[in-house]
Amino acid sequence: MSQPSPPLTERPIPPERGYFNTYTLLSLPLLAFFVLPLLALVLRISLRDMLSSLSEPAITQAIRLSLTTSVTATILTVLLGTPLAYALSHHYMPFERFVDTLIDLPTVLPPAVAGVALLMAFGRRGLLGSTLETANIHIAFTQIAVILAQTFVAAPFYIKAAKIGFANVNIELEQSSALDGAHSGQVLRYVVLPLSRTALLGGAVMTWARALGEFGATIIFAGNFPGRTQTMPLAIYLGFQFNIETALTLSVILLGFSFLVLMLVKGLLQREIS
Repeated sequence: MSQPSPPLTERPIPPERGYFNTYTLLSLPLLAFFVLPLLALVLRISLRDMLSSLSEPAITQAIRLSLTTSVTATILTVLLGTPLAYALSHHYMPFERFVDTLIDLPTVLPPAVAGVALLMAFGRRGLLGSTLETANIHIAFTQIAVILAQTFVAAPFYIKAAKIGFANVNIELEQSSALDGAHSGQVLRYVVLPLSRTALLGGAVMTWARALGEFGATIIFAGNFPGRTQTMPLAIYLGFQFNIETALTLSVILLGFSFLVLMLVKGLLQREIS
């Protein structure tokens, strides 16, 4: 026999509804703290001054170099990170917990430490330095160093997103495809990748945004040479010392890129959920 409903007065009181409730008001101080510096940055430079600064060679070179190296680092991450993410998601990787922790490490490692580590590995006096010198390969303080630094710090974003996307694919679909005669490459290409495309795209976009904003590892491993290794964050650092308009212009551009990237990723995730 079902229990009778409790009296109306004993029902739990629902939480406050509407936009202007207690929790919204308590959230305003921290939200204001987030908004105020960004708003001050945007208001500090006019559109006219920003367009005028964009004609300077140092700025155009930094933008071009940042876009080229960050896109290259993202492509490299997708090509090399997809098999790794798939192996981790299906528990094919030995010492899986250690490998998974190793992948997460660059996201919490201080960027300066990452730069020193890359220099000690690929620099002239690094672990592979003599071997690279013998092959007449120079990596440190070149655009290759920029790409490697960006890949090192940004690749975990794609690998973790891809791993989650692959793990969410129903394993029975993969097994049935294999029973129908598809080999592992076909299963990955025609079943797993299409079903994981939102996670893969979101991870790739986040990787690109992180690579675009990389600073600490790049300045140590690649240096800050205008036209050669000076990316947008490095140009901001130099511009802050000598030309504040350059720093403001590039800061607003990076802010716009970051905002659009986050909106894109959130839109993709929301569409996947709905």
